[in-house]
Amino acid sequence: MSRTLALATICIALLVCIVGCAPPRPDQPIIGAKNFTEQVLLGELLAQHIEARTGLKVDRRFYLAGSYICQQALVAGRIDGYVEYTGTALTAILKQPVDKDRGRVLSTVQRLYRQEYGIDVGNSLGFENTFAMIVRGDDAERLHVATLSQAAAVAPQWKLGVGYEFEERPDGLRGLEAAYGLKFNGSPRTMDLGLLYRAITQRQVDIIAGNSTDGPIQPLHLTVLADDRHYFPPYDAVPLFREEAYRRWPQMRAAVAELAGKVDAQEMQAMNGAVDGQHRDPAAVVREFRAGKGL
Repeated sequence: MSRTLALATICIALLVCIVGCAPPRPDQPIIGAKNFTEQVLLGELLAQHIEARTGLKVDRRFYLAGSYICQQALVAGRIDGYVEYTGTALTAILKQPVDKDRGRVLSTVQRLYRQEYGIDVGNSLGFENTFAMIVRGDDAERLHVATLSQAAAVAPQWKLGVGYEFEERPDGLRGLEAAYGLKFNGSPRTMDLGLLYRAITQRQVDIIAGNSTDGPIQPLHLTVLADDRHYFPPYDAVPLFREEAYRRWPQMRAAVAELAGKVDAQEMQAMNGAVDGQHRDPAAVVREFRAGKGL
């Protein structure tokens, strides 16, 4: 045997060994979630309901940063499903123009995810979590500001705090500033979403880009400024699952579909508040919610 042939034989043997010894993918669905409270709650809701309805053991991989990381993990098969928001899916992932029509947005997202990624987009869980520009309640009252149009006059006094995605997204900061003629005091302070509420209560910033179902809004006496020009597209919460996962575990499809319309915005905000404000365990909060809904 020549030296070249011997080396080739060794390489092939090593490759076979490596492939053969690679750990198999767990024989159970994997649910993901982004890195903020609501996402962890929704990931836990999917996981618990699938386990209850199918008897499958579900692996949880939460705190996966933002939408882009979750999308990459889903397409690569590192997770099988997670909850996304239709406006985010439309603009940030699919790179489609902003659309304000709720039904059309859902239809477009369902069609393109299926065509481009082999991903099934389910119907809304029952609530929308839109971006929300939030100020301290006493400032809103003192300045007589209730809408983003009214905020344009006082925005130059305000320091802005935003999450990393909001600053870069096509449906985010730059478009919002253009739509309302907003000019803030200096460059925005960019931080993790979980730090925004601490920053506004400690007066490090004066206005933040949060989410409409965030738990701290009510207990911290904050005010959501109305998007009176309807800049933001709809952001209905929808489950995204790989079609391959549904083929592998067909009983899972019906379990996920059963959650459509089961969570309203007030219920979601209450769950967020229980975790963020009362420091309760997300899994326990979801178990309590499911029991109350008869799920």
